Amino acid sequence: MAVLRDTPEVWPVDSSTDLHRDGWVLALRSDQVRRPGADDEGDFRRLVVEHPGAAVILAVDAEDRVLCLRQYRHPAAHRLVELPAGVCDHPGEDPVEVARRELREEASLAAERWTHLLSTWSSPGYSAERIHYFLAEDLSEADRGDFELRHEEADLEVLWVPFADLVDAILAGDVADGPVVQAVLALQVRRDRDRDRDRDQEPRRG
Repeated sequence: MAVLRDTPEVWPVDSSTDLHRDGWVLALRSDQVRRPGADDEGDFRRLVVEHPGAAVILAVDAEDRVLCLRQYRHPAAHRLVELPAGVCDHPGEDPVEVARRELREEASLAAERWTHLLSTWSSPGYSAERIHYFLAEDLSEADRGDFELRHEEADLEVLWVPFADLVDAILAGDVADGPVVQAVLALQVRRDRDRDRDRDQEPRRG
């Protein structure tokens, strides 16, 4: 059986045109792509949203509560329950360092223990964004420094939500932000597997 794994691959691009590019984190380009070994098909157009990636933090305190942020998102026309997150906007920066910075800036918190949960492509049909998810534990207060919350962030609401309640809200469809769903369910799966492993390792009686 072949190894079940995503593999890097780049198809030939005949031409590329910038449709939008400025000082912001996103850019949009149009590529004319060819399928290798299929020269008779000609090229075809694919729009690509360039994005440097992001880090999302699932911060869980000693009472098994998750730090959530309720924030307005204009494209979705919703105020969403989210997790602290930030863009990997410094080339070469380790995503966990991005996570540390964003937890401090958005929530005035630091964490002693960091665990990588998973990394996923947000929407690879048109976007290059890859999100890295981290579990942050052993939390303590931290100085935000000179970072200033602006625009939507200036209006965000901080919530401490019991982990079990957050799982229930996700499964009920009441919390639907993609990064929240992925991070929370990834941790739930890890906990379930750890519990099952511990149970299997318990000595049998009788």
